[in-house]
Amino acid sequence: MLLLAAAFILSYLLGSLVAGVVYSRLRGDDIRTRDLPGGSGTYRQYGRGAAVLVSLVDILKGALAVMLAEQIAPGSGWLATSGVVLGHCYPVWFGLRGGGGIAPFLGALLVVAPWTMLATLALALAVIPVYRATAQARLRLNAIPFAAALALPLGALIATRLGGLGEFLAGSAAMALRAGHLLAEGRGKA
Repeated sequence: MLLLAAAFILSYLLGSLVAGVVYSRLRGDDIRTRDLPGGSGTYRQYGRGAAVLVSLVDILKGALAVMLAEQIAPGSGWLATSGVVLGHCYPVWFGLRGGGGIAPFLGALLVVAPWTMLATLALALAVIPVYRATAQARLRLNAIPFAAALALPLGALIATRLGGLGEFLAGSAAMALRAGHLLAEGRGKA
């Protein structure tokens, strides 16, 4: 039990290092005053290069959290996935105001269920252009959270076939919690 708690706490603390916030602060700014600190917010505020860097760091953070947790407590991938995503969404280092959790979730799945991650990502990426062309103007929700909300239930079905269901559900629950808070704050709009 103690090892599981240590795996979760380590994952949460690692998740709390939100690359978009760190990047913006290195520039003398705080992205959270204008946007979310994930890849898409970083893209809108600082451009493509910064967005790629922030996304890669957050993906690697998710992968590292799961790898370290599995070393501490084998079989704790699901716990590490929820910890790193919750840390990213509610970072202790940044006043519990973080991102949506998509990149660290992808990184965690990359370690424990790479085929599930790839299939779910492909599904989400296929939805984005269709959504933008047909419904975004009416719904006025950002395309990435919309695609994630659609892909997550289908991703759970994929995970039952390809593996990583526990990790998938743990990460999805953490992201859903954050999405609810963002929508309540009116920050899920385009």
